[in-house]
Amino acid sequence: MNSLEKKTAVLKLLTSKFQPLALSEILFKLGDDYTERTVRRWLSEFIQDGLVEKIGQKRATKYQAIKTLNNSQPASHFSMVSLSILQQIHRPIYERMPVAYNEKWFNSYQPNKTYYLTLDTRTKLQQAGIRAKKEDPAGTYAHQIFNRLLIDLSYNSSRLEGNTYSLLDTKRLLLEGTSAADKLDEEKIMILNHKEAIRYLVDSAPSIDVSTQTICTLHYLLADGLVEAKYAGKVRDHAVRISGSTYMPFEDPNQLRHSLNNIAKKAAMIEDPYEQSIFLLIHLSYLQAFADVNKRTARLSANISLVTKNYVPQSFNEVERDDYTSAMIAIYELQDVRPLTDLYVFSYLRTCQAYDATIKAMGFDEVRVRYRQQRRELLRHLILKNITGTAMNEYISSQVHQLISSTEQEQFIEDLLEDIKEMDVSRIAGLGITIEQLNHWLKSR
Repeated sequence: MNSLEKKTAVLKLLTSKFQPLALSEILFKLGDDYTERTVRRWLSEFIQDGLVEKIGQKRATKYQAIKTLNNSQPASHFSMVSLSILQQIHRPIYERMPVAYNEKWFNSYQPNKTYYLTLDTRTKLQQAGIRAKKEDPAGTYAHQIFNRLLIDLSYNSSRLEGNTYSLLDTKRLLLEGTSAADKLDEEKIMILNHKEAIRYLVDSAPSIDVSTQTICTLHYLLADGLVEAKYAGKVRDHAVRISGSTYMPFEDPNQLRHSLNNIAKKAAMIEDPYEQSIFLLIHLSYLQAFADVNKRTARLSANISLVTKNYVPQSFNEVERDDYTSAMIAIYELQDVRPLTDLYVFSYLRTCQAYDATIKAMGFDEVRVRYRQQRRELLRHLILKNITGTAMNEYISSQVHQLISSTEQEQFIEDLLEDIKEMDVSRIAGLGITIEQLNHWLKSR
């Protein structure tokens, strides 16, 4: 392991323990590859970063990872109940009974009556995640933090599948088109496919719905080039097995299509955005309707309601791959969702904090983002009708008074005038105008 990996291992060790550890205990558990001097330095850095707390003094000094946000759960992110559940699926696989898809479990879920997330949890998530006003168009917030969402969700969703691209490598690939020389082509495709699927989700927010077609479209974008072309966006026609699990999903394609349709229909009926999100995450992963890329499709589908309703998206930040895999196996073999909901809630609350910091650092123009569609419509009308000079100013004034709230009109006009000033061929995408129409308008000005 390199230095960073070893440092991370120290923090992971502390995170996995409920009781504080003395330095001697830490060194014993880490092994001979770690020196006391280096571990002491790392512990000091963790304390400064607010990740670890120091308890006691001198020889009695011990170290403990800071707990989760509400200080009620161990730093492993799992409740004691969930830990006991995971113990069952951590037994040797030959001790666990083979299990098939449980239709009764799925059928027992009644939208808006059955809940995987408690009312208190849903309220906490909503309070932490709401980011827009009622009048904001769907997808407004996702557009605000698009690059951060693109990087985080692509990186974390790929990482949970074993992709070895670092966060920095992922950023360079997505924003600069620079791929890491020592990585597999399949890993590059996986990340670039996430980019296309996330862009589709955000750009389609005003019109997208929870449906079989939407789920299959997300699968197609995520799976393109990674599965046979005939299986991208299509239900599989052969058996699959889950590594490390005794679960045996449906094999019949007709059953799979029927079940996928039922999942989409039931999810569409769920009113609470977080409950709908976790429902899709659980049941699309459980069904395994596609030849591959099932869990990635589930993670993107889990963001439909959050993106369209302008909540912070779920990026699956700070979720360990082994923890996620174990939580999924608990669903496959026991139909117990509690370990996964623990991870979902922990990760979501952390993501909310991280995205707040991103928005603050960006200093974004909220009015510009909120009224993006109205601004572009006015700009399109000015160009198509060849309105310039005094007539243009009068038209803008009359429209702004009708469309924009009084407290935001001045900022909106400033943004619109900036667009008019900077308008050229590179900015006509999506406006529905031709280069000839633009040039005619520019000459008239």
